[in-house]
Amino acid sequence: MRSRINELQAIAENNDGFVTASQARTAGIKDSVLARLTQRGKLQRVARGVYRIPYFPSDRFGQYRESVLWARADSGPEKIALSHETALAVYGISDANPSRVHITVPKTARLRRQRPKWVEIHRADLRPSDIETREGLPVTTVEKTILQIVEESGRLGLARGALRDARKEGYITSDKARALTLYLNRYAHTSARQKAKAVKAKT
Repeated sequence: MRSRINELQAIAENNDGFVTASQARTAGIKDSVLARLTQRGKLQRVARGVYRIPYFPSDRFGQYRESVLWARADSGPEKIALSHETALAVYGISDANPSRVHITVPKTARLRRQRPKWVEIHRADLRPSDIETREGLPVTTVEKTILQIVEESGRLGLARGALRDARKEGYITSDKARALTLYLNRYAHTSARQKAKAVKAKT
């Protein structure tokens, strides 16, 4: 059993202390072994199919990694990404401080596991060019993240702040920044006209 926990620790080192049942099975460790290690306090079951080694040093992105492993556990979808306000937090742009972890999964993805209360699921078919890796995590690109925030929540202020910070940090090119600025301006203009029409219709 001691060698088994050592094997799990080796796997968990790449995931900030987390390991999935699927990863354990690939290493030849049965579910019954995971259950016994959990009973003895050597492992913590944080979600269905996701475990954490309790004495492993915590990381500020630990909850983000946990959400990605949860979504992918038990043959879950691979093409997923942290998105929306969570992506902004990973990049460290804007003042976004989401209370939930936002993650985008394919529209047809079937997540049979119970969703943790702190995870917010969005459904969209992301292209490979919409995703990049930051801190070892799949994250929607700055451009895609800003578009998601505007199109799904209309939070222009947050989007503009994120764009400004992203340009300052060099996360986005000047050409893409100009294109996004034009898009946000058009969106604001269209939104203002629609609101004006709605107000006029009520009077």
